[in-house]
Parts: sequence; structure tokens; C-alpha cells
Amino acid sequence: MTKNTICLWYDKDAEAAARFYAETFPDSAVHAVHRAPSDYPSGNAGDVLTVEFTVAGVACLGLNGGPVFKHNEAFSFQIATDDQDETDRYWNAIVGNGGQESACGWCKDKWGISWQITPRVLTEALAAGGAEAKRAFEAMMGMTKIDVAAIKAARRG
Repeated sequence: MTKNTICLWYDKDAEAAARFYAETFPDSAVHAVHRAPSDYPSGNAGDVLTVEFTVAGVACLGLNGGPVFKHNEAFSFQIATDDQDETDRYWNAIVGNGGQESACGWCKDKWGISWQITPRVLTEALAAGGAEAKRAFEAMMGMTKIDVAAIKAARRG
């Protein structure tokens, strides 16, 4: 296990979530599945307790802790994309697998984890500052999934 690992609390589907992420994002994998050595408040001996995995190179630990805590937008994965095809592929994988759309390039997977599917053209436009950033930002504010062509057009003015 790496020195710093993000721990994500799931009700009971940490393994399914980790396998979905590993199939969806490059540089992602499931490394280990650990079973509970005895009964615990939200499960039984032998149930999957934790799952070690990476998402786009980020070390994570999925914990099946039960229904007590829910995910919210205060935590999200931000995935940088190079073009509309890549943006569409990730967005459609998350939303099409029981997730839901949100605003400004955000969506939520079926386990409640928030994702920002962010084309690099948007990040670059915002970093440029000034009128260019303002136009790109205002264009983004009306979007759910980011439209790369519309951001490029807004950058140009």
C-alpha cells in the first residue's frame, strides 16, 4: 500500500465499483480484495471488507462500511480528457452505468462518487485568464457534459 491512499466508503459494493473503474479508466486496476475476518456492524465474516485499487494512477481503498455515510460533491475525481471522443467515452460510461448527469462537466456514478470529466481545452482556457477565460467559463456554466467545440468557439470569441 502506498503512503497516501484515498479511502472511499461504500455501502457494500466496493469491489464492483473498483472493477468498473479499472475497466473504464486507463492506469487503473484492482490490486487486492480483503475479506472480513469476523462479523462487523455492516457485514459478516467472509464478506468483502476492503478493496485496494487505483483510478487513473491514484491509489484508493474501497471500504464496505455500510449505509451510514453517503458521498457528496465535496469529493470528486477530476479526469482530464484530450478531445470530445474521450470526454464522451468517460461521461457515457459513468452516466450509462446507472449514474447521473450534473452541471459543468460533473456527473455521479451509481455508487454516489462524483466525477469531473474535464477537457484540457477548458482547463487551458480558464488558465489563460481575461476575456478568453470569462467566455469559456460562461459557456461551461450552461453545459452538463462539456462540449469541446463550444469551449473552443468561446475561447476565440
